[in-house]
Amino acid sequence: MRTTNHRAPRPRRRRRAFGIPLAVLAVGVLACVGIALLHGSRADAGHRGDASVAAAPASVPSGSGSPTAVTGAATASALPPSTSPPPSAPRTPTPAASSSPRAASLAGRIKPAVTYRGVATSYAAGDGQGSCSYGPSGDLMIAAMNHADYESAKACGAQVLVRAANGAAITVRIVNECPLPCAPGQLDLSTQAFAKLANPSLGRIPVSWTLLSPTAPGMIAIRYKAGSSRWWCGVQVIGHRNPVAVLELRTANSWRRLPRTDYNYFLSTDGSGCGGTIRVTDIHGEQLTIDKIALKPDVAQPTDVQFARR
Repeated sequence: MRTTNHRAPRPRRRRRAFGIPLAVLAVGVLACVGIALLHGSRADAGHRGDASVAAAPASVPSGSGSPTAVTGAATASALPPSTSPPPSAPRTPTPAASSSPRAASLAGRIKPAVTYRGVATSYAAGDGQGSCSYGPSGDLMIAAMNHADYESAKACGAQVLVRAANGAAITVRIVNECPLPCAPGQLDLSTQAFAKLANPSLGRIPVSWTLLSPTAPGMIAIRYKAGSSRWWCGVQVIGHRNPVAVLELRTANSWRRLPRTDYNYFLSTDGSGCGGTIRVTDIHGEQLTIDKIALKPDVAQPTDVQFARR
C-alpha cells in the first residue's frame, strides 16, 4: 500500500507539466521579450548620454597657463577622478644653453637660469687672493666655491646672486675654492659679504644662489703665467662676463684646446701656440678670437672683446 500511494501522484505531476496550454506559453515568451527590449533600450540610452557628456570640451579661460577644473555639474560628474589633471610639480628652470647640446655640456655643474641651494659660511678673505690666481682685489664682495662646484677652476670668475632666507641678497664673484668638507651648493663668503646677509655671529645660514651675466664688467684681459715662453706657457682669462669653458691656441694647422688647471690657467706644456692667436669660449658656446697679445709673463693685457650678456 505504501508503494501504491507513493507512485500514484507522479503521473499526475507529469500530466500537469505537459498540459500547459500553448497560449499561456506564448504570452509568457512575449512578455519576457518585451521586458528585455525595454531594458536594452534604456541601457543604450544611458551609454549614449555618458558618451556625449564625456566628449564635451573642458572650458579653459584664455590667458591661463595652467589647466583648470572642468566646469558644469554634468560634465564634472561624467569624468572619473583619474581624468582630472594632476597639480603641476615644481620644475627646475631650464638653462638658457639647453637649446644647444654642445652649449649645455659646456656649462658643467653650474648652469645658467638654475637656482642652487646650500649653506653660506664665511672666511677671512684678506686682500682677496685665492685659488683662481687673480691676485689682490679691491672689491671684497667675493666667495670661495665648494670643491665639487668649483670643478677644477671652471667656476672661477663667475658672479652669483646669493639670497638668504631673511630676504637679504648680495652679488659675489668666485675667486677661491672651498675644499672638502665644503658640500655641493655651499658658498664660503668673505666676512664682508656674509655680513650683508646676516649677523656674522651666526656663522652658517641657508642660502640659494644663481649664476649671473653682469651688465657692465668691462673688457676681457689675457695674462700669461710667470715663466711662460715659446716652449711652455700658461694662459689665463680675466674679467670675463660669463664663465669660461674652453681656451684654444692657434697652431700651424688647427686650434689646440688646452687643459685647465685647478689654479685657473690653461697650459700648453710643449709651447705649441704660445704667443699666437687665442680663442675663448664661454659656457653658452659664444667664441671670441683674440690676436696681437704679446707673450709677456705675468702681465694682464686688455682686449677689446667681451662675451654677450645672457
